[in-house]
Amino acid sequence: MTAWILWLTVAAVLMTVEILSQMVWTLCLAIGCVVALVASLCGAGVAAQMSLSALSAVVAYIVLVPYFKRMHHQAAERGGAARTGMDALVGTQARVVKSIEPGQMGRVMAYGDNWQARALNPSDSFTVGEHVRIHSYDSIVLTVEKVSGTAG
Repeated sequence: MTAWILWLTVAAVLMTVEILSQMVWTLCLAIGCVVALVASLCGAGVAAQMSLSALSAVVAYIVLVPYFKRMHHQAAERGGAARTGMDALVGTQARVVKSIEPGQMGRVMAYGDNWQARALNPSDSFTVGEHVRIHSYDSIVLTVEKVSGTAG
């Protein structure tokens, strides 16, 4: 088997790992493999391919890590667009689908999902159909509060 096929295979495996794990270093190693693949196609020896692979992976890491950090930071400054999972729910609105009585749990609908919820203030109650703001969460239970300007 020729060397370029090996470099292509390793690059494909690393890109698959990158897609699944979103670890920047696997992207950098894949870039190194592609550079080595090109070197192999140009007739470079194995030592040159390995050296170019290592060098280009390090350069890619030095260039890409600050770039991705800056992108992440800018997204967070634009209103938390970088938040994911349950963290993305905090601060958004939900609709009560099972009333929340004082000191009791009810249910809310947020982004198409039905969640257990309790009031931030234990003396608050919310009726079915009322809109609430998600204040925080504990495990899979949301803590909600009154949306400003509405009765609750």
